[in-house]
Amino acid sequence: MAHRREAGCYGEDNADSFGSRGALPLCHDRSVPEPIGRRIALHRRRRGLSQVAVAGLVGRSESWLSQVERGLRDVDSYTALRDLARVLRVDIATLTATGEASQPERSVRDVDVAAIERALLIGTAPEEMPDVVAAVPELHAAYQAARYDEVLAALPSLIAALEGQHSGLTAAGYTVAAKMLTKIGSHDLALIGADRAWYAARRSGEQADVGMAVNQVVCALLPTARAVLAEELAVEMATRLDGEDPAVLSVAGALWLIAAVAAARRIDAAAAEERLDHARQLADRLGEDANHRWTAFGPTNVAIHRVSVAVEVGDAPAALAAAAAVDLDRLPEGLHSRHVQVQLDIAWAQAQRRRDAEALVALLEIERAAPQVARRNVVARDTIRQLLARARGTNGAAVRGLAHRAGVAV
Repeated sequence: MAHRREAGCYGEDNADSFGSRGALPLCHDRSVPEPIGRRIALHRRRRGLSQVAVAGLVGRSESWLSQVERGLRDVDSYTALRDLARVLRVDIATLTATGEASQPERSVRDVDVAAIERALLIGTAPEEMPDVVAAVPELHAAYQAARYDEVLAALPSLIAALEGQHSGLTAAGYTVAAKMLTKIGSHDLALIGADRAWYAARRSGEQADVGMAVNQVVCALLPTARAVLAEELAVEMATRLDGEDPAVLSVAGALWLIAAVAAARRIDAAAAEERLDHARQLADRLGEDANHRWTAFGPTNVAIHRVSVAVEVGDAPAALAAAAAVDLDRLPEGLHSRHVQVQLDIAWAQAQRRRDAEALVALLEIERAAPQVARRNVVARDTIRQLLARARGTNGAAVRGLAHRAGVAV
């Protein structure tokens, strides 16, 4: 069975999902990037680790890793790719043979994040302190509209304004900071922001505030070595939240959706489906597609996560079928990041199936609808890198153009 991909804060098995590729020839053109399996084997041996050890650390079987290293199957999960890079202590770009092209973009992102890092760790004194009451909902709206540059630019001043305050609004402010940092892959800083949101929420005492903050702690932890803890937190808090208040229902539903993604990353399709069902029941009780506590929770977001879960498990056909059933027109206005999530999942799924033309179409649609997703979202960037590494023929120019506009290629 072919297992599947990673994702962000969000599978299934299918023999045709992201399927096996067949053995690679012993001799190959050195102008073609070294196959990913050989790079994984090389870095594993450099670290002196056995296949059993590495497979266990990334939550996969020794047989799976052996097949990957021998070129019999792809690393069909972004989560698995990210976890392999972490265990082997290399960048994802090193494993995907796009290291040189990715260096300039990383330095650009570092410049963007530096001011936020200083605000979180040292404290800053901006020339003009924002009005927190207005700024927090405005930045949540900008984030959900995928205006990520705007959010990144405003966060240092907002964090300074939040310093020393304790309220539901403070929790929401740190939450949007953690969301943005998670989106661009700065998971260490995201966890700091999420932890501060949790602290402020506990001081406020509101169920929905606490759940919202825990939701973001889970999102920050999930892409790290503490994914097991993240999953436990999500299930525990989703189970604890109770009542018919729309905000509480929405936050509980969002937590069940994250828990479903976490189960999918462990290739536990049954648990993922059960948690999706919990979320669907809460969406039915809510009775609409809403955006309480900036969760975008409702029946449509449950349907969107069904696509993400199928992608996480590695069932590309199921992901594409689920995507066809999503009615994005039902979402509240302004949720561009939710609109493009389906296309992002499709792009990743098609890239893992090496259907690069279809993946490129999905990425171009993302760029058209929300250009900053292509430039800022870590999964989008890694998908573009994959296409760029094997760009050939008629699609090559289009892929290189997209990579250049997204800052993935120099």
